[in-house]
Amino acid sequence: MCGRYYIDDGRDSVELRQIIESVNRHDAAEQVKTSGEIFPTDLAPVVAGGGPDDARAMQWGYALAGGRRVINARSETAGQRPMFRDDLLRRRCAVPATNYFEWERAPGKKTKYAIRPEGGDLFYMAGIYRLQAGKPVFCILTRDPAQRIAFIHDRMPVILPRDLMRDWIDPRFAAGDLLKYAVLDVSFENAEDAQQLTMPF
Repeated sequence: MCGRYYIDDGRDSVELRQIIESVNRHDAAEQVKTSGEIFPTDLAPVVAGGGPDDARAMQWGYALAGGRRVINARSETAGQRPMFRDDLLRRRCAVPATNYFEWERAPGKKTKYAIRPEGGDLFYMAGIYRLQAGKPVFCILTRDPAQRIAFIHDRMPVILPRDLMRDWIDPRFAAGDLLKYAVLDVSFENAEDAQQLTMPF
């Protein structure tokens, strides 16, 4: 699964600056979280059309009755589930991040890891979106984990190859054809040792 992720706007990334500038241009009145640790229900930058220079703010999680949120969708079954099927066909997005977090759970202990693609800075997670109460909301797609991080958790977000990000947000391309190219070459570190993190888990 993916329950938290991180955007480091201190890195020298032209692409991330484009995304943040676009969000500020389109959604200046909203409290958008363009850096730091992103939590479910936060408004965060999402690329859903055009590219990084046409990013918008969306709220993380589909709202359900009773106030619950669905923040992830299984990529293997999203195309069959009524809740996600139409969004996967017509409304796909790419969620920018610097790393995502996952917890290894052992008796009496939780260890928080920061995980990212090898050798990369900014990357994109595959997402889907819709309008709810007139506001855009998104979910992140997940898949079986890369072998080297399977000891941490049995799911991971679908990480898009850089050269397929624009194809992913284009509904003319079949989602299933693109999902099989998900990035699995990832690195990880204990998040307690990562200097960029300031929030406890």
